[in-house]
Amino acid sequence: MVARTSVAAPDHPPVFSLDGVGVRYGLVQALQGVHLSVAPGERVALIGANGCGKSTLLRVLHGLAKPSSGQLLRGDGSRQAMLFQRPYMLRMSAQHNVALGLWLHGVRWREARAQALLALQRVGLDGIAAQNARTLSGGQQQRVALARAWALRPDVLLLDEPTSSLDPHAKREVELLMADLAASHGQA
Repeated sequence: MVARTSVAAPDHPPVFSLDGVGVRYGLVQALQGVHLSVAPGERVALIGANGCGKSTLLRVLHGLAKPSSGQLLRGDGSRQAMLFQRPYMLRMSAQHNVALGLWLHGVRWREARAQALLALQRVGLDGIAAQNARTLSGGQQQRVALARAWALRPDVLLLDEPTSSLDPHAKREVELLMADLAASHGQA
């Protein structure tokens, strides 16, 4: 099931357009015949049972998985970021985990570190910027991942159940931060 809000004007080309997309992993058909179009500024929620292909679809949209069948068209120039169910942290400080994404996008290291510190401040973690990110709690790691996404200033933010393994307080914090991020950038 797909739930939508904030539908953009029909004269704007879609951010994503899928026509009969399927994904197969060996003998497993993870997706089959998916048709979906997402307009700029639109918020879309994928709702379904475990194992129905929601994460696979998000990976296809983000370019981490290739369709086995059908066609995926992406709008031109959209910067994307993705938050996963379980964020991956490198064995380095929280600040460097955020700065690395910026550096990989061409930002000079000194500037990337400064922007990373601002992003961590935005999610309330500037006080632990020097701490090894792998030693942080699950909620803190998810906030570091959110800071990493926010720092990239994405046009499109893909979320794969980023609060599923958090306690209720951490879940609410991350949900508020995601809403703030979407409001400040106008994500699809």
